[in-house]
Amino acid sequence: MRIKTLTLLGVLLVSVSACTQVQPWERNYLARPEMALEPDPMGALLRSHIHHSKEAASSVSSGSGGGCGCN
Repeated sequence: MRIKTLTLLGVLLVSVSACTQVQPWERNYLARPEMALEPDPMGALLRSHIHHSKEAASSVSSGSGGGCGCN
């Protein structure tokens, strides 16, 4: 019983210590291009369009296409 309580207390302490507020002057570190999920959004959109066109698959952003990629 004591081990379970200590383990639970340890997990709670670790999870609470991970929460923090980001100050306004620290936000520029999070807004860097390296921190983006997709560093090149236009390139990703182009690759997605070409992939869906060549595979004749439908996606949310475009309809189905042919095999040439010219739609």
